[in-house]
Amino acid sequence: QAQLVESGGGLVEAGNSLRLSCRGSGRMFSNNGMGWFRRAPGKEREFVAAISWNGGTPRYGDSVEGRFTISRDYGGSTVNLQMNDLKSSDTAVYYCAAARGAAAATSPDAYRYWGQGTQVTVSS
Repeated sequence: QAQLVESGGGLVEAGNSLRLSCRGSGRMFSNNGMGWFRRAPGKEREFVAAISWNGGTPRYGDSVEGRFTISRDYGGSTVNLQMNDLKSSDTAVYYCAAARGAAAATSPDAYRYWGQGTQVTVSS
């Protein structure tokens, strides 16, 4: 059974950094685009970042561009999200997802597998 498991969330002060990781198991995700989404309390799910199957063409949401970096390990079943200069508005549950295709997709409809989420809380 395919699974995605996120780790690395926690409580951090504004201006600091966190690194999230997502590890796939049960099948290889090396041929799939991978992405991160988040949902803040009372808000809709928001696209954060995505990366294609070969690590190229990363894409970012407007609110995180220039602060967050997505990467994936060689072999492709682990994807990371380096989050720098965190703001209170980044507080959310962050979800890792594996796309149906190979591209770095921004729509949640393009994703088939989802993790359970990890909480990120940024205090101001």
